[in-house]
Amino acid sequence: MAKVIQTGKEIIAVSTEWMGKTLTLEINRVGFRTTASVLVKYGETIVLGVAQTGPINPNLDYFPLSIDYEEKFYAAGKISGSRFIKREGRPSDEAVLIGRLIDRPLRPLFPKGYRNECQVVASVLSMDPEFRPDAVAMVAASAALMITGAPFDGPVAGLRIGLNANGEFSAFLSREEMDNNQLDLFVAGSESGIMMVEAGASEVSEEVISDALDFALKNIQPAIELQKKLREAVQPEAQEYELVEPNAEVAEQVEAWLSEKLTEDFHRPYPERSQMIHELRLELYEKFSAGLDEDEWKEIKGDYGEAFAKALHKDVRKGIVEKGIRPDGREFREVRPLSSEVSLLPRAHGSSIFTRGLTQAMNIVTLAPLSFAQLVDTMEVTDGERRYMHHYNAPGYTVGEVKRLGSAGRREIGHGYLAERALTAVLPSEEEFPYAIRSVTEIMSQNGSTSMAATCSSSLALMDAGVPIKAPVSGVAMGLMVDGDNYYILTDLADQEDFAGDMDFKVTGTVKGITALQMDMKVHGLPTAVLKKTLLQAKDGRAEILKSMLATLDTPRADISPHAPRIEKLMINPEKIGAVIGKGGEVINKITSETGVMIDIKEDGLITFASNDPEKMKQAITWVQGLTEEPEVGKIYAGTVVAIKDFGAFVNILPGIDGMLHISQIAERRLEKVTDVLHEGDKVRVKLQAIDDRGKLSLTMRGVEQ
Repeated sequence: MAKVIQTGKEIIAVSTEWMGKTLTLEINRVGFRTTASVLVKYGETIVLGVAQTGPINPNLDYFPLSIDYEEKFYAAGKISGSRFIKREGRPSDEAVLIGRLIDRPLRPLFPKGYRNECQVVASVLSMDPEFRPDAVAMVAASAALMITGAPFDGPVAGLRIGLNANGEFSAFLSREEMDNNQLDLFVAGSESGIMMVEAGASEVSEEVISDALDFALKNIQPAIELQKKLREAVQPEAQEYELVEPNAEVAEQVEAWLSEKLTEDFHRPYPERSQMIHELRLELYEKFSAGLDEDEWKEIKGDYGEAFAKALHKDVRKGIVEKGIRPDGREFREVRPLSSEVSLLPRAHGSSIFTRGLTQAMNIVTLAPLSFAQLVDTMEVTDGERRYMHHYNAPGYTVGEVKRLGSAGRREIGHGYLAERALTAVLPSEEEFPYAIRSVTEIMSQNGSTSMAATCSSSLALMDAGVPIKAPVSGVAMGLMVDGDNYYILTDLADQEDFAGDMDFKVTGTVKGITALQMDMKVHGLPTAVLKKTLLQAKDGRAEILKSMLATLDTPRADISPHAPRIEKLMINPEKIGAVIGKGGEVINKITSETGVMIDIKEDGLITFASNDPEKMKQAITWVQGLTEEPEVGKIYAGTVVAIKDFGAFVNILPGIDGMLHISQIAERRLEKVTDVLHEGDKVRVKLQAIDDRGKLSLTMRGVEQ
């Protein structure tokens, strides 16, 4: 039961029990000049959620909402590991992804036509190391919006769900616990249903995912009720605003004109339909600009363009809901034409092109030694590494636009991460395949669901590179049209259906099960029963796409590209690492300089050697083996006498390892003095007789040919 506490300082706080800990929302302690600021406390995690609203910006023709998640290294008691930069700067990819995670369920809850400036920032001030702070940050962002008085139809809450080996769901797991789970699922929802889903999974079934969605939706409700309680306690004043509505007269004119033009002849494959729509737009502009001078038409052209787009969306929905016809004439479960090819780039270690309708993705895989893995330094991660990296690029020309090239934006980072998660579950371990792997998707053409094309093309390119993935992965985007109580599910969502529809649901997986999910709603929540039906329909779509992919390449190549570095591995006793490195690195530097082989050493004793020269590779491995070899009872060694004693001699048989050669074991006859036979520096062949429980070695020369 939530409780409301008000102090003499007018600090207002509400609390409730949530998943085993107390969740508290507090206002009026900090952020006095913000539109709204909320301190959210959960365990030792504290997140500041700030929402700042402003007037309409007349220079913008869209809703200028920005939602950011800020990592603060001090929140985890850390200083950045960068040698040169200690201040937090550009957000890490992880922070960008969590910012997107928060943004996606909040944005659809503002009314269409709302154009007031709005900024939301969730800053992690203290981080309990027992769990990730993203769900708390989402509550902070939503709670702040709830008390701005803006027309935000919240609240929203989120939960990250894990699935253990016993088939039990749990939340607020540590990163280490999540790494050992079969499922990493983040669900955001409202009181009425699910708004957003993001997941990585180890080939989990549709039924398990459906049960996890039910679990999450049920368990976010306390956080939703608490936000409502806070709003009741605060009683924010409703913000005055005006919705920017399309020009009703223009909209009526355009719809009337289009009703005669948009005949069934427009239900054609997208290359033809897209060209017909382009020509129709030009015809519309020509008709309604007639009789107007250039300045007059420039002032109202945007209204006609917006009305044209909205009328097209209505026509798409009408065709699907009333006639059961998709814009390109496909059936609801039908996938666009598919094709693919591999090995098209001769110098790349692996390459592919995957084409689905007008959407096309090229993927290039590069293999390198493990030392090329990306170091991860974030608030949550210390000394982490990303061995597998998927990068996604989609320039403006892929949608027929002139757009300045620049660094990857939030969309590119998000799409690349989704494709990366899709393949992570099937990658071989470091021990099986000791390579760093970079997969780059270059989108060549866009017409819906490029992230799924990136998944399919990367799966093919990995197999072409000889990466022994456990199973090939395919992906499909699903759409939805909601009409009252009726739901129309579409397989292989295209652009026009996405713009006109109510859901974008991407599913990737193998024959065995799901490996990744991403779902965004445009309506205010969706029942889990509809999502389960969508998952099952997506399974059929994935299977059809996978069948086409396997016709091109069905298993990984037996060997890697001749242009890729060859890597051999050697496991040594971790205590021997110092012998390989040497004082100040002198030993390993000598090995690499004389052989040209790249050597990487892991703390667990795994050593990898990378070279394209087999002889040099063998030389380096033999060298390291000599430095790290463990003594073996019964084996004969070529040793050096390092010390003479009255009772015998000490002989060095391996680097850093000496054994005791007793005077009785030097010769077949009885000796009076050791120096009758041996002197320091002598080279002798000895046999290891025994190793006692203290690790001391006993040697003999008797019976050993010198």
